[in-house]
Amino acid sequence: MTTLQASAQNQLRQLIEQIERLEEEKKALAGDIRDKYLEAKAVGFDVKALRKIVGLRKKSKTDREEEEAILAVYMHALGMIDEVPELPRQREVMDAAE
Repeated sequence: MTTLQASAQNQLRQLIEQIERLEEEKKALAGDIRDKYLEAKAVGFDVKALRKIVGLRKKSKTDREEEEAILAVYMHALGMIDEVPELPRQREVMDAAE
């Protein structure tokens, strides 16, 4: 079995300890986030909707529109909606073509 030199062992130990500290910080932050959602729920906000909004805000407008378009096509194919709604980007393209 190969052993590491003392300097490599120290470097490895430091990296592991840093990762462990970051994991603890992440755990604490997750607790803080959970508390904020509980606070929002306590004042009457829908936590599921809040989580969805937080996720949507992480995406660009283009990514959100693309996701909505794909979702609409799938929902239409499954008979969940009567027609695929026209998205703002489609309107821009059609207006530019006129």
